[in-house]
Amino acid sequence: MTRLLMRQILLVVALAAGAARAFAAQALSVAPVEYRDVDTTYSTEAVVEAVRQSTISAQVMGRIVELRADVGDSVKAGQVVARIDQREAAQIVASSEAQVAQARANLENARINLERTRRLLESKFVSQSALDHAEAEFKAAEAQLKAAQAGAGQAEVSKGYTTVVAPISGMVSARNVEVGEMATPGKPLLTTFDPNDMRVIAEVPQSVVPEIKALSRATVEVPSVDKWIKVKSMVIIPAADPRTHSTRVRLYLAGDERDIYPGVYARAHFAIGRARKLVIPAQSVVRRSEVSGVYVVNEKGNTSFRQVRLGEPAGEGLVEVLAGVSAGEKVALEPVKAGMAMPAKPAGS
Repeated sequence: MTRLLMRQILLVVALAAGAARAFAAQALSVAPVEYRDVDTTYSTEAVVEAVRQSTISAQVMGRIVELRADVGDSVKAGQVVARIDQREAAQIVASSEAQVAQARANLENARINLERTRRLLESKFVSQSALDHAEAEFKAAEAQLKAAQAGAGQAEVSKGYTTVVAPISGMVSARNVEVGEMATPGKPLLTTFDPNDMRVIAEVPQSVVPEIKALSRATVEVPSVDKWIKVKSMVIIPAADPRTHSTRVRLYLAGDERDIYPGVYARAHFAIGRARKLVIPAQSVVRRSEVSGVYVVNEKGNTSFRQVRLGEPAGEGLVEVLAGVSAGEKVALEPVKAGMAMPAKPAGS
């Protein structure tokens, strides 16, 4: 009874596996191996950086009492990200307002004294020098009021600096302080960057600059996320490093790349010419350790794994293939699904 039950279970599993492989084979998306006129490229190492990056620093001294953003958080321009103890700043504001009130009272007193002196001069009770002295005191009182008002305005602005806001919309990439620490003018608190505006910096030899400038086409490969990104525009910096004789190129990425952060390793592929090459879609390639391969699908829909030797990236999501497949064959665009469609090897083979 037990053996019969085991045989039935094994039969059901085998049938299910076969059905899964058949379904996977029917649903496979394929692409032909073909010769195409594609870009010849020059590839070099590069690094991702943010076009818009901001280090938020303290502008007044005080103890940090609140942090409203942390690494990985998204912030909007003008959003409050930290608060600094404002008690000392509030005292300075109160003191400056008292000085304004005192200066305003002194000005009013000087104005009354000036008017009184003018009337006495008309009645010949005081000399012209007395009037000149009263006018000088009035002008001095006016200047003192303006200085006090300027000081009050500066104190109010300094008090506003105790509320720290994000200057740009973006993501927080670094936090340099903790609640309770002392903030001093110029001390970095947070670093933010705009993920919607990224670029890649690459160094290229001066010998290939003319070809790069002539075509002005490039793609960026980010191996860590297995991603190829189109370049919106490029800027060749009109300067060369006298030690390495290389020129810096900025590649501006198109679109919102939230999987990519400043400092990420990348490879820049610059188009420097055209050639006819045997190519396959880059997404069809499977990498197992140091082996690269593809799943070849024949006319009957059967799949087999084939090791290939790859050449340079050919742009447009293609890669040159030097050996392993021939023109006219078809490769699976979904390697995982193609692996499921392969028949299982017999035990002991």
